[in-house]
Amino acid sequence: MSTTSQHPHPVAQGAEDRIDLLLIGHDPADVFLVEKMLSETGLTAQITVAESLDTARRRLTRRTQCIIVDLSAPGIDRIEGLRQVLALSERAAVVVLTGLNDAHLGVRAVAAGAEDYLVKQEVDGPLLARAIRYAIERKRAEETERRLVEARITGRENARLERGLLPVPLIDDPTLRHYTRYRPGRRRALLGGDFYDTVQTEGGAVHLMIGDVCGHGPDEAALGVQLRMAWRTLVLAGHSGEQLLATLDTVLGHERRSEEIFTTLCMITIAPSRRTARMHLAGHPAPLLFRAGQKGEPEVFALPEYAHGPALGLLPGAEWPTTEIDLGESSWSLMLYTDGLIEGRVGDGAHRLGTEGLVDLASQAGARGATGRGLIDELVTRVEELNGDALTDDLAVLLLSHAAHS
Repeated sequence: MSTTSQHPHPVAQGAEDRIDLLLIGHDPADVFLVEKMLSETGLTAQITVAESLDTARRRLTRRTQCIIVDLSAPGIDRIEGLRQVLALSERAAVVVLTGLNDAHLGVRAVAAGAEDYLVKQEVDGPLLARAIRYAIERKRAEETERRLVEARITGRENARLERGLLPVPLIDDPTLRHYTRYRPGRRRALLGGDFYDTVQTEGGAVHLMIGDVCGHGPDEAALGVQLRMAWRTLVLAGHSGEQLLATLDTVLGHERRSEEIFTTLCMITIAPSRRTARMHLAGHPAPLLFRAGQKGEPEVFALPEYAHGPALGLLPGAEWPTTEIDLGESSWSLMLYTDGLIEGRVGDGAHRLGTEGLVDLASQAGARGATGRGLIDELVTRVEELNGDALTDDLAVLLLSHAAHS
């Protein structure tokens, strides 16, 4: 006998919805007994019957909430048979309902993973209904706890891995201060497609870089790490300028998962004198320069972007011209950032903040005396306030400040 039956009995207000049961047993009398006992309790249940374990494998579905099994059914060899049922149960609770009145067997069954062990001769309707409800809730609680533990373990491992992949700046100059802010757009992630790095090479030149891989997933984050590590390796090997970008373009072409993936990038090399710099833009927004004006007042402006090349990964044989920058003889700060900082909405939401809007916000913050990490935090806060919500894109900011000798 193999049947599916549903009991349309009314359920009292506040009671649970229909419960989907899988009954593994070969005796029609047992099926009748379970149906009769449950119907008397008012519990709404849909019961699918399987005479053997093989049939149960075919009839178990994702909707099945509880499996009731008789350890004396064909193909179910007591504890070993129960282990097979537990192996196929997945999210379903397992309740043993058997004529074997064996306390030792009951203890072993529960120890093996069954939610309950009931003896037919000692069970009535309310007890059976209560055992099924409790078994389902225990299984849900166990599953929730298991997922929480797995999430915590995975989260800790991911956090450790991702923190290890974030760069540590290589700077040996007491006149320089280095600040960063990094936030991925993906929920619960620590690493996104944005990347940055700072390296001081032999001779005193300081190299800054910030980039943005299009997209927001883990593949983009991994590609960003690969490009950052390739950039650092090339810089330490003595490469710079357009030659370095051409090599990075080749690396991107080999490592990306599709030809549609591209990367914007800004690279600046600061001379050992700290008075001049060279900049290369590959489809990336221009950095901001903070310095004192002629009358000593704070001055903020975006670096010129008339000399720029395309994003990496777009055009074979592309060129990236050099922009010479005069940093001046006094103190200054350079702020590199990804477009996550300027893509937020402003006003009625019809317009983006853009570089000009960021310059205005930076000027206001500078006039209030904001510097270093406080400057970055204030800008991010103001951008989010204007956007009306948290920014959803990946965001990276790198601020390098130079204090001139008096």
